[in-house]
Amino acid sequence: MSIAIKPTFSPDDLVHNEHVTGLFDTLDRIGFDIGHTRISLWTGLVVLVVMLATIAIARLGSRIAKKSFARLTRLDPAQQLLGEKLVSIAIWTLALLMAIDVLGVDLTALTVFSGAFGLAAGFGLQKTFGNLIAGIILLMDRSIKPGDVIAVSDMSGRESFGQIRRIGIRAISVVTRDKKEYLIPNENLMINQVENWSYSSRDVRVKAPVHVAYGTDIELAEALMTRACRDVPRVLADPEPKALLMAFNESSIQFEIRFWIRDPEEGLSNVRSDVFKRVWQLFGENGVHIPFPQRDLHLRTGPDLRDLLETFAVQGDAKRSEGPR
Repeated sequence: MSIAIKPTFSPDDLVHNEHVTGLFDTLDRIGFDIGHTRISLWTGLVVLVVMLATIAIARLGSRIAKKSFARLTRLDPAQQLLGEKLVSIAIWTLALLMAIDVLGVDLTALTVFSGAFGLAAGFGLQKTFGNLIAGIILLMDRSIKPGDVIAVSDMSGRESFGQIRRIGIRAISVVTRDKKEYLIPNENLMINQVENWSYSSRDVRVKAPVHVAYGTDIELAEALMTRACRDVPRVLADPEPKALLMAFNESSIQFEIRFWIRDPEEGLSNVRSDVFKRVWQLFGENGVHIPFPQRDLHLRTGPDLRDLLETFAVQGDAKRSEGPR
């Protein structure tokens, strides 16, 4: 059984110039036969041109589809991306079928091999198709979409967060604040727990611990800390920031400032730093002190302590009497 690839057009259909026709005939004569199939330079040239034309047309159609969906502002980014992916798949499938028709491939000759080929492709491309279907499902239920902020972990287990830039056929691209880009397979997001900070709301609460010295006016300290939050532009006024008394430590009173932001992709440490700097300024202006660890040593007088002090005194007198050497 043979697979016949016969172009549906010939050199005589393209030109009627004798020299050009002779060139094409020469290309067609250079080749060999495999069974009933003729493989020549002309056949290879036609197959190459058709393949390049198919890829160019399919890519052009995908770009047009992408730009068309980008203009549909009534759709959110997830719906735009889902529509673009589905249309792109349809365009590539149609282009492939057209290429097969132009080349005149006899698909009935593939019947014997279709079962074995399908089984091999199923095992070899199982993960690829799984990630493709997972990406489409994620876009359809809108649990993960471009622009979301999710928590990710690196190889050492340290957790960070990043913003989803794109959802591809195989994986999603997540860019963290330090410009590291993680490629996470779509299938992993389907079977593993994902911490999505932007799923139902983009509001994120940030915590900032602050310690004040004993003897501080607690109401004044709380008012200054909440004022510091309101002075930082990125901190939301609603929900309003709060300063909560958490514990009485050995050398300080522990508070925790809790405030909300709406742009976690811009970073958490920098907004927390801005709040801390403003707290430091307000505390300094209003006489509120931030304690540092310190210990007081109390010595009780007794016979042993007096004997020790007398010994030190005698040694000191002896050294002074000797004078400089």
